[in-house]
Amino acid sequence: MNIPSNLKYTKDHEWVSLDGEIATIGITDFAQKELGDIVYVEVETLDQTLDKDEVFGTVEAVKTVSDLFLPLTGEIIEFNEDLESEPESVNTDPYGAGWMIKVKISNPAEVEGLLSSDDYKALIGA
Repeated sequence: MNIPSNLKYTKDHEWVSLDGEIATIGITDFAQKELGDIVYVEVETLDQTLDKDEVFGTVEAVKTVSDLFLPLTGEIIEFNEDLESEPESVNTDPYGAGWMIKVKISNPAEVEGLLSSDDYKALIGA
C-alpha cells in the first residue's frame, strides 16, 4: 500500500500536501482501492469557503457514491478539471494526477490535527 511519508492524512481517507497556505487534497490509495473503479468526481464548491469536515464534493465508483470531507478550513481555489474526462486517474495515480482540489487554508493551526503517515498506517492496519 502506498502511503507517502511527506503527506498528511485524515481519518476520512483524504491526503493533504502543503505548500505554504495552499493545500492540495485527494483521496488515499487505501480509499480508492476500497471504492473500486472510480467513474465520476463531482466538486461544486469551487470558489467557496468551507469549514473543516464539511462536504466539498463526491466521488462515484461503480458500486457506490462517497462524500469527500474537507480536511482544513479554507477557500477552494482549484478543481482538477482533468478528472472530468479521466476520473480513473484517482485509481491509477491517487497522489499525483488524481489530486482533487486546492484550498487556500484559513486556519493553519488545523494542520496539527492531521495524521502523519505512521498514524494513518496504524488507522488502516497497514
